Amino acid sequence: MGKEIEKIALSRGHQIVAIIDQDNTQDFNSPEFRQADVAIEFTNPMVAYDNVKRCMDVCVKVVSGSTGWIDQHREEMLNLCDSQKKTLFWASNFSLGVTIFRAVNKYLAGIMNQFTDYEVKMEETHHVHKIDAPSGTAITLAQEAVDKLDRKNGWCLQATESHPEGETEVSADKLGIEAIREGEVFGIHTLEYTSPSDIIRITHDAKNRGGFALGAVLAAEYTHKHIGFLGMNNLFPFLND
Repeated sequence: MGKEIEKIALSRGHQIVAIIDQDNTQDFNSPEFRQADVAIEFTNPMVAYDNVKRCMDVCVKVVSGSTGWIDQHREEMLNLCDSQKKTLFWASNFSLGVTIFRAVNKYLAGIMNQFTDYEVKMEETHHVHKIDAPSGTAITLAQEAVDKLDRKNGWCLQATESHPEGETEVSADKLGIEAIREGEVFGIHTLEYTSPSDIIRITHDAKNRGGFALGAVLAAEYTHKHIGFLGMNNLFPFLND
């Protein structure tokens, strides 16, 4: 992701003033990093929170696409953005296609709310290196569908070979998510509505990291001109419909 983001940022006329990984974390305090307009953070749940805090500590706005940490720290981030005027743009997925898919998902769920014969579930597939499950994108999609479906009041991880710790039986008031980890899959998300007569499926299948990287750079461009706790609904207001 870092290489893709760098390539797209340079192609759009931006300057990269610092690149930080696990071998040079001391550079968060470097003069070069401190002069950055925005930092883009793509790591993993174990280090993302500390990375974001380090950016905020030196008053650098940050865009984070790391999942698996925000729920535990959301209130703190909201408070920092509100009381101390810090800026965090966080999204579970920066892909432009996924953003459009989210809007389609919400629209479809709104329609399906009146057709109670249809049972809904989700399947998400990612590469074997992905730590969190379900994916942040799957959680976002599930929650947005649940918000439109009166017959559901939440989601749960469903037991699979990849994640046997999930629920073996999904209760009727939950939307089950199967998380599959195989190969080097960039990300596939499918919502499926099944009735005794037919099946309706919508799927987003990422072909490469390009869409994620472009979305992250667009988010950084937006973040440069705004403050607060931001998300894709700020960058793309059609998500609020």
